[in-house]
Amino acid sequence: MTTASPDERSLRVAAEPLVLAGATPGFFRGTIGSLRQIWERRELLGLLVKRELTARYKDSSLGVVWSLFRPLAQLLIYYFAIGVVLGASRGVPDFAIFVFIGLTSWGLFAEILSLSTTSIVTNAGIIKKVYLPGEVFPLAAVGSALFNFGVQFVILIAATIVFRVPPLTPDLAYAPLAFLVLLVFGTAVGMLLAALNVYFRDVQHIIEVIIVMLFWASPIVYSYTYVHAAVGGTVLEQIYLANPITIAIIGMQKAFWVSGSTATGDMAQYFPPNLLPLLLIALAVSIVLLWLSQRVFTRLQKNFAQEL
Repeated sequence: MTTASPDERSLRVAAEPLVLAGATPGFFRGTIGSLRQIWERRELLGLLVKRELTARYKDSSLGVVWSLFRPLAQLLIYYFAIGVVLGASRGVPDFAIFVFIGLTSWGLFAEILSLSTTSIVTNAGIIKKVYLPGEVFPLAAVGSALFNFGVQFVILIAATIVFRVPPLTPDLAYAPLAFLVLLVFGTAVGMLLAALNVYFRDVQHIIEVIIVMLFWASPIVYSYTYVHAAVGGTVLEQIYLANPITIAIIGMQKAFWVSGSTATGDMAQYFPPNLLPLLLIALAVSIVLLWLSQRVFTRLQKNFAQEL
């Protein structure tokens, strides 16, 4: 067996066709090219999701059970502080179920946002060594958040059965739309922030503050009924409902909070009468935002290795 000389190897390399690394140029063709590259690396994406989960619960005795402790702790705190001490539970039927629906829904969005924002910086070692479509890293963060959401969602359904209020009504149809709004909107914003955080590291700290503000801007530990009673029919109510996360959480409550939809008298709850159109509009806006975020991400990722 003979070994090729350096000149022969150079000739062989020169004879190889040029293969461009990176996304396909063009605004529309580039989208298809990016999707194709991500699909070709779907197995890698699955491994990255598995790595995220393994790293999070490494050397932990309880493993994924820890994904339940934080929302359960928040549930107990908010139930006692707001429901019992401030008396919110007296005007909200099955207050514990109501709060847990909000915390579960919010947890999906907040986790997608926080993990996606730091996903590129966290994986700087891989990005500087080998070319990969950068989208796989924020998408892996989304996959990790979905796993935790799935665990908490199972507990939510079990809780509705224990409290004898299973969501077996036509309103359950709101759930898929609300879930898609949370997923698509969170992925769109997370992907954009992941790229910006490479160039401006303050983004990851700013987003922590914004997440806290957005939490209180959505009806998670208080009912939308109180918002409508305070600013109903005004521009402020329309601004409040313009937030896709707010609409999505209300949609999840409409689907799974049976007591809120059926209560009468002093316990009667109010939902936007145009909730379905609002969810459809929010989903359409989220899809367009996801497309635009991916194209911006593609432009910015060309200099990731240098910036990292």
